[in-house]
Parts: sequence; C-alpha cells; structure tokens
Amino acid sequence: MRLSTADTLVISIFFLAMLAIGVWSYFKNKNSTDYFVAGGKMPWWLSGTSHHVSGYSGAVFVAYAGLAYTHGFSVYIWWAFTIGISIIVSARLFPRIWVRLRKKLHIQSPLEYLATRYNLLTQQIMAWSGVLLKLFDVGAKWAAIAILLNVFTGLSVSTGVLISGGISLIYITFGGFWAVILTDFTQFVVQLVGGIVMFVVVLLHMGGISAIWTMWDQLPPGHAKPFNSPYTVWFALAFLCINFLSYNGGTWNLATKYISTKDEVQSARAARVSGILYLIWPLILFFPMWAAPIILPGLENPTESYGLLTLKLLPSGLVGLVLASLFAHTMAMTSSDVNTISAVITRDILPVISRIPRESESRKSLLVARTTTFVFTLLTILVALQYKHFGGVLGLIVTWFGALLGPIAVPMLLGLLPPFKKCGSTAAISAITLGFLAFILTKTVEMSSMALEVGLPLVTSLATYILLGLVRRKKPVPEKVTHFMNLLFEK
Repeated sequence: MRLSTADTLVISIFFLAMLAIGVWSYFKNKNSTDYFVAGGKMPWWLSGTSHHVSGYSGAVFVAYAGLAYTHGFSVYIWWAFTIGISIIVSARLFPRIWVRLRKKLHIQSPLEYLATRYNLLTQQIMAWSGVLLKLFDVGAKWAAIAILLNVFTGLSVSTGVLISGGISLIYITFGGFWAVILTDFTQFVVQLVGGIVMFVVVLLHMGGISAIWTMWDQLPPGHAKPFNSPYTVWFALAFLCINFLSYNGGTWNLATKYISTKDEVQSARAARVSGILYLIWPLILFFPMWAAPIILPGLENPTESYGLLTLKLLPSGLVGLVLASLFAHTMAMTSSDVNTISAVITRDILPVISRIPRESESRKSLLVARTTTFVFTLLTILVALQYKHFGGVLGLIVTWFGALLGPIAVPMLLGLLPPFKKCGSTAAISAITLGFLAFILTKTVEMSSMALEVGLPLVTSLATYILLGLVRRKKPVPEKVTHFMNLLFEK
C-alpha cells in the first residue's frame, strides 16, 4: 500500500522538524561537555520525559505488538509495570548518585568512574562489551521500524533501515545531546497524540468505552491474565531484576539522562516522571494491540498487527501521524544510545588506544565526538541489515539485550553502593566473564523456560560478584575505593 499525499506530508514535516532541531542544536555545542551531557543544565521535566521515551522504541509496535496479539495483557506486566516500579522505588538513590558523579568526578560517560572504582582493565572490558551489545540493540531498533515501514509502504526492510537510520544519523551527529533531549520531547508529544488517536479510534470501532473491560471475553483464553506462559511469574521476576539494573543506569543512555540534570533533587523528580509514565501510558498504548485479534483475526504474522490495524482504521493524514509517532519512538531511543556510546568510545576507549586526549573543553574534542557518533551509527545500520541472522527483532531485543545486560550492569551499579565496596576488580571481571559464559550456555543448550534463558546470565553474574566480595570481607578496602565512596555519600 502506498501512503496518501496527506500521510507523506505529515511524515515529511516530522522529519524536517527533527532535522531542524539537530541543526539548531549544532550551535549549542561548544565542546564535548555540551555534546555529551548538555553542560549539566537539563531541567527535570525534560530529563524525565527523555528518560521515558528513550527507554523503548518502535520495536514495541513490532515485537511486543506480536506478543500482545498472541499472549494479551501479560506483556504489560513483565515489561512496562516492572520498569515503572524499578524506577520509582530507586528514584532517591541511583539518579542522585549519577549527578554526584558528574559534579565531583566531572564524568561525561557513564563508565568514566570505573577506572577509579575498580581499575582501567575493568573499565575497558565493560566499555568494549557494552559497545558490542549496543551494536545489536540499536540495530534491532532500525530493523523494527523498517518492518513497520514495509507494512505501510511496501518498501523493503533494507531500504527502510537505510531511511530511518540515515535520517537519524544526520541530526544525531550534528546536534549531540541537546538535539537528543529536544527531539525526545518533540517525539514525546507526537507519541502522545498518535497513541491517543489510535486508542480512541479502536474504542469507537469496538463500540465505545465499555470495550475496555468487555473485549477480554472475546479474546482467546489467557489474554486477560497477568501471566501467560511462557511469560510466567518467574519470567516477570527475571525482567524485574533486569529492568531495575537497566533503567537505573545499566543501560547507559538512561544513566546519561540523570547525569545531565542540574542537581540531585531534579534527577529524582525526573525519575518519578519517567516511572509514572511507564505505569500509565502503556495501558493506553497497548490497548489497540490487545484488541487486534478481534479486529484482525487469524494473522499469520502477529508482528504486523499494529501496522495493519492502523491502515484498516485510520483515514489519510492520521495514518501518517501514527507512523510518525512510531518513528519517534525509535529515534528517541536510538539517538540517545548512539550519543552515549559515542561518549564511551570518545572518553573511555580512544584515549587508551590512541593519542587522542580526554580533554573536553576544546573544539578538537567536539570533532572527535561527532566523528565517533557518525561511525558508530553506520555500524548499527549494518547490523540492522543482517537482523535475521540474530534471531529476528524479538530475538535481538528480548534474548540478547536481556541476557547480556546483567553481566555488565551488575558490577557497574552495585559498585556504586557502600555495601559492595569490598567487591573489587576481580569480582567485577569475573561477574562479567561468567555472566557471558552463562549467556553462551543459554544459546547452545535448550533451556526449560524462557525465564531461565533470560535470567541465568544475570543470576550468574550477581552471585559471582557477591560471593567474591564476601571472600574479601576480612581484607581492607583499598584507599581509593574508600575515598570514592566518601565522595558519593559524604553528608
């Protein structure tokens, strides 16, 4: 199906707005501090909305739409609900710590403190491992939005990847973190409008507001249940642990949202905004996906359900608005990811392997930052073009991301807390290594459940880190670690 002129116009205006923000943001950047953390001047409402929209992408409307079609309400419980709870319960802890790290250690990358907390080797292992992880994760997002573009326009997935990735590459490279934050907020507004339009149209099609509670009787058995196998209680608990680590900073771009806020109070407010949005907004967002089996029964490919639903129910112009909102979801997350990974490469990796200095106040640092951003984005596009070789979009997002995040995030976040101050570099490296080995095991040996497949690397990493810390419980804490903790928690 070809988009109408009105739809094409709406999408074109959206992309032009993104590019305009990128060009405007170009002039806001004087050095790498501006480019990577907006100079630490971000207000809580911008940081909070950016944290929220950067936490998920258009993949929600492909992979998760497919799960909503086949398994119903359970996708909200193990995904959105666990995220919202994870953020809210720790709003007074990790967001404040990230701000303190920027103020006291002058970090721009979420990994800069690791050389002080552990040692350079630990920092490099985490940096290289995380960059590899994000190659797959961001690549999955490009592939997801390209699949949706294929549904709407008939363009090949490869062409869709090149379009979505190419447009984002331009404004991310130009604008840096200022462009990320400002486009995030614009995309948040577009998402709200597009999501509400779909919600209202589906409600009207289903007979009115009463469909919110009556439609579940028309859906297959189990769709109304909070847990629907294989997405069991254990799977939800595994994802709760993963999301706790991820959304408090284990996913580096989300840590950057807190690092860039003005002060500790504003960082906590930003976290609460994001957490509350996760608890409420997905209930509206997923409603059309839950209703899809009634409106579009018997789909051979459930991952296309949201796109087909849009084409069936919306008139010209509104289709373009919803498609723009789907692009907004993807571009919000990928632009944040790319900007943060560029910071890690520029601040943590390049100074170790080359003569490029870590100095942040020069124009040269800005050129290096933009070059790194450009190159990394190109690599993610190449991965997206090969997404089928990695288990498809759902395989990349749920299995690879969920399984690999834990081994990196465990020493990264727990190392910030005083109870784990005796866990040194050996504990950190061992946790990462054994966690990765557990991941390889889950990919080579058939697991009895998806919860075990996703959770085993995290459990392995967590147990290793804690046990090796206990082994050192009678040994003195290194002076640099004591000084580090005193900086973070001094009264």
